[in-house]
Amino acid sequence: MFLGKLGRAVLGALLLVTLALAGAPAATAAPAPEAPSTAAVVLTYDASGAAEFTSAVHAGAQVWNASVSNVELRPVQSGQQANIRVYADNGWPRAYTSRLGNGYWYMGRQAVNEGYDTIRIAAHEFGHLLGLPDVKPGPCSSLMSGSSAGVSCTNRYPNAQERAAVERRFG
Repeated sequence: MFLGKLGRAVLGALLLVTLALAGAPAATAAPAPEAPSTAAVVLTYDASGAAEFTSAVHAGAQVWNASVSNVELRPVQSGQQANIRVYADNGWPRAYTSRLGNGYWYMGRQAVNEGYDTIRIAAHEFGHLLGLPDVKPGPCSSLMSGSSAGVSCTNRYPNAQERAAVERRFG
């Protein structure tokens, strides 16, 4: 018996319907493999010692959260141990790292009193805990240029090289 193209198509469709009614699995395309998920490394910070600079500390953390995807800075929750502790004092801003992503830094009032931007200071000091060194002298476009960019510099965001370095360290 010879079936034309239309007959073969109808017969194929009937076969699929019969199999489906009989409970047999229909032929389907294999699901696409899922992309591996790379969750950000979460680092917690304690700004309870930052005194009048607490909001600048939170804003500095948000600068990094908006700039990189491999690490996220979050305020410490009650009962948690913070990776990073932040303090305010009358000296110059400075950071002390025990290991990558861990340590403490000071929001020094001396720099603030001289006119340096508080959020730039906070983002810069967080940058040290994220593994970045000072870049001095440096242009205002470099967050890690710190005070060498001058009091008029209010750039709070890391440049492409600084972002890439943090992404590599936490990748």
